Amino acid sequence: MLYDPTEHRIRSFVTRAGRLSIAQARALEELGPKFLVEYAKAPLDFEQAFGRKAPVILEIGFGMGDTTSHIAKGMPEKDFIGVEVHTPGVGSLLKQIGEQGLTNLRLIQHDAVEVLNQMIPAGSLAGVHVFFPDPWHKARHNKRRLLQPPFVKLLAERLAPGGYLHCATDWEDYAVQMLEVLGAEPLLQNTAEGYAPQPAYRPLTKFENRGIKLGHGVWDLVFTKK
Repeated sequence: MLYDPTEHRIRSFVTRAGRLSIAQARALEELGPKFLVEYAKAPLDFEQAFGRKAPVILEIGFGMGDTTSHIAKGMPEKDFIGVEVHTPGVGSLLKQIGEQGLTNLRLIQHDAVEVLNQMIPAGSLAGVHVFFPDPWHKARHNKRRLLQPPFVKLLAERLAPGGYLHCATDWEDYAVQMLEVLGAEPLLQNTAEGYAPQPAYRPLTKFENRGIKLGHGVWDLVFTKK
């Protein structure tokens, strides 16, 4: 179960069965025991999980993990926790961990809201990444969007002072909502006048490159904890 069914709230994701490749299934079997952290209703000891003391960055909804592995490889001095519900994505990132010899990544396959509430201590994160969350673009589905005021408040509380929240979207109306919601959170301050330049550590995805060539926009937002 990827979420607690007793928590009656609107979710930002839909669980769906995805087809695992042979390589993804092998990665889950061989690398899962070392790099997958089981969900628990107890604070996660970061030093124990990684075997060292380092700044920890949480990524929510890492998809197939290409961006996550790229960033983790480029920042070996930091530790990364990726949260994703879909099994093929978890298998894909585990495969990349094995191929690239990454040691600074741990994955949790569970609902991010419950992970934040139960496993991530307040004031413990150096950063949070939320890249291209589901836009739920139909107006009647907008309430399912992840970045709503209560969730942003939760993220801000989990950040250490000076820690950052980096969000990105390719849906303009979601970008507008993100800017409004993040700007209204009293614990956060914007690092830019509106949208931020794309930070160098975030690579362009294949999908994003294709969209840019077609004239689609991408909006980054970077806020820090006061």
